[in-house]
Amino acid sequence: MSASSSTPTLLATVQELPSIDRLLHHEAFTALQARYGHRQVVQQTRAHVQHLREQALQGVLPLQQVQPEPLAQAVQQRLQQQTRSRLQPIFNLSGTVLHTNLGRALLPDDAVQAVARVMRQPVNLEFNMDAGTRGDRDDLIEPLIRELTGAEAVTVVNNNAAAVLLLLNTLSQGRETIVSRGELVEIGGAFRIPDIMHSAGAQLHEVGTTNRTHLHDYERALSEQTALLMKVHCSNYAIQGFTKSVSIQQVAALAHAHGLPAVEDLGSGTLVDLGQWGLPNEPTVRQSLAAGADLVSFSGDKLLGGPQAGLIVGSHELIAQIKRNPLKRALRVGKLTLAALEAVLQLYRQPETLHERLTTLRLFTRPLQAMQAQAERLLPALQHWCGEGYTVGIQPVRSQIGSGALPDEVLPSVGLRIGTLSGGRNGRALLQLEQRLRALPQPVIGRLHDNALWLDVRCLEPEFEAAFLAQLAEAQS
Repeated sequence: MSASSSTPTLLATVQELPSIDRLLHHEAFTALQARYGHRQVVQQTRAHVQHLREQALQGVLPLQQVQPEPLAQAVQQRLQQQTRSRLQPIFNLSGTVLHTNLGRALLPDDAVQAVARVMRQPVNLEFNMDAGTRGDRDDLIEPLIRELTGAEAVTVVNNNAAAVLLLLNTLSQGRETIVSRGELVEIGGAFRIPDIMHSAGAQLHEVGTTNRTHLHDYERALSEQTALLMKVHCSNYAIQGFTKSVSIQQVAALAHAHGLPAVEDLGSGTLVDLGQWGLPNEPTVRQSLAAGADLVSFSGDKLLGGPQAGLIVGSHELIAQIKRNPLKRALRVGKLTLAALEAVLQLYRQPETLHERLTTLRLFTRPLQAMQAQAERLLPALQHWCGEGYTVGIQPVRSQIGSGALPDEVLPSVGLRIGTLSGGRNGRALLQLEQRLRALPQPVIGRLHDNALWLDVRCLEPEFEAAFLAQLAEAQS
């Protein structure tokens, strides 16, 4: 046994704890106050000294820990923890591109720069530059929406649930809205069409059955209490087999024959034909309007690839009516959302470069070869980080689009499969590894499935690969 290992640890008594005032005048603490402010440093210093006092009373406080420098380091750790943003950047390797819990669509650089620009200085949010009078914030994007969708007008609120709520409250409060029973969807977060209708003051009149609805079902339901006919796009599930649904074109023709508006909630909503990039077809906003829908609502942060927002587009007269509703002010968006949305919509004016500049579409269309090469680069570092007892391999996987968009469709992708050397069912070991990934400085979110931890590389773009590898290496040092 060495001399150093036999030396007993010196313990501190309560009397040896330094006073708060003495510590605050030490140079290490004055530096903390310059960075974090006097109040926060005092609060955390008192909390830490109280913790040391409890240790001293128990006779387990090393004398070294009551010196100013170690105390300052401990207080700094407390301050860093307290001031760290709760909204953390993460690596999304879950296999779901539009992950609701992880923020859905990633904004393209154009949108990020637009948001930063309007944050720094005053802008014409509601100011008509030509007339020098108060303006309408929806006017900032209306020309773009008219060009891209064929709509006469637009209004923007904070998400699509708000768009549906505002639409129904304006046009159907105290009256009936006819909807197919097979379209009474529920999406994540317990958003249900019937609940939204109830909150909006609209009376739901459901027609047809779960799997089959005919045009005559809508026709038989018409009455003096009918305010509108509504179609809801079932974007997060599909009914297969013996099914029948009525198109928006048929619903609109029936509605118009009785002097009623027809509206469609497209949910995920897209502005372009995704099939041109080999992706599954999804009805576009322009197609719905061309088929006769008077109003169409959809999300800004799903297939559109923009910020969280809900858009209602269509008839100028109906949009004007909606904008007069007092709820519109409660649900409206601010300059940051409008700046990002305008920048994203501008990208759609150049369809030939959209798949390169729109982040969501770029992630959807990543080449398999590029993802395979990336996985091969990541494998050695990941295997080293996992350590003994785990094995890492590369396997084909299927990514989900996510956020209720195209639920039956998947994208061929490449994943890193982490299993245990034992090959048996070892859920605890995999769970511990998954927790280690989430505890990294920039957490890594994977997916536990089939007795393995899967990391789908689709959403790890090349520009972030170096940071991913660096933190694995740092965790091993």
